[in-house]
Amino acid sequence: MEIHSDSYKVAAFEDQEDAVEIIRRAEAAIAQINGNKPVTLIAYERTEAQAPEK
Repeated sequence: MEIHSDSYKVAAFEDQEDAVEIIRRAEAAIAQINGNKPVTLIAYERTEAQAPEK
């Protein structure tokens, strides 16, 4: 699968095991609702160039 965006990039979760665990739990919950079909969630974050102004 290819996803292209100038506004977002796949979120990196190095040293953030809690975030990864939340995603794993969400995948398991969605799979259970969906008849135990495997689900993969992809987290995105805004790129620096497209971050909203503060």
